[in-house]
Amino acid sequence: MDFADVLRRRQMVRSYTDEPVSDDALNRILQALRRAPSAGFSQGHRLVVVTDAKLRQQAADIAEGRYVELGFPPWISEAPVHIYVGTRENSYHERYGGAEQVRPGYTEIPWPVPFWWFDCGALFMLLQLAAINERLATGYFSSVYTDELAALAQVAGLPDDVALAGVLTVGHPDNGRSLPIPANAVFRKPNDELIEWRR
Repeated sequence: MDFADVLRRRQMVRSYTDEPVSDDALNRILQALRRAPSAGFSQGHRLVVVTDAKLRQQAADIAEGRYVELGFPPWISEAPVHIYVGTRENSYHERYGGAEQVRPGYTEIPWPVPFWWFDCGALFMLLQLAAINERLATGYFSSVYTDELAALAQVAGLPDDVALAGVLTVGHPDNGRSLPIPANAVFRKPNDELIEWRR
């Protein structure tokens, strides 16, 4: 697929068919991990891929209710693949805690930007674009509540030293369903409100 077509198709999908995702397509999507940026090559990315229906339903029991209340179909439980995107912060501290990277007076670099989260976002986008290139659709869910996030991490069996950013859903879009536009929907601002030039 042409890259411009991939970008045009980039959106969050909240309706899937029951058609499964092939292992070949899923493995090609997961190859995006090899191309994901990682500060100092810290390699703190951690993924858990869930196709088991019971585990997908457990995640849906935690996170799907608020969407269904807005009128969406049960898209989290319907998505045939969940990819849990996590990060191991300690990988970054281990990489940058060495004396050769630390200025005098510091025990570690000060981390003005938590690059473990930055890298998670970059990996998420690569996985999403790779899925689109396979002519699949993706959605994303997480939680702003720590207890829900911890419950999702437990569904995936993440170890204690890996923090969950969220879950990418992957599947075939159900384009025949009409979906609600939430009352609090925010529409895209024009680029000239978001971009400034210094020429």
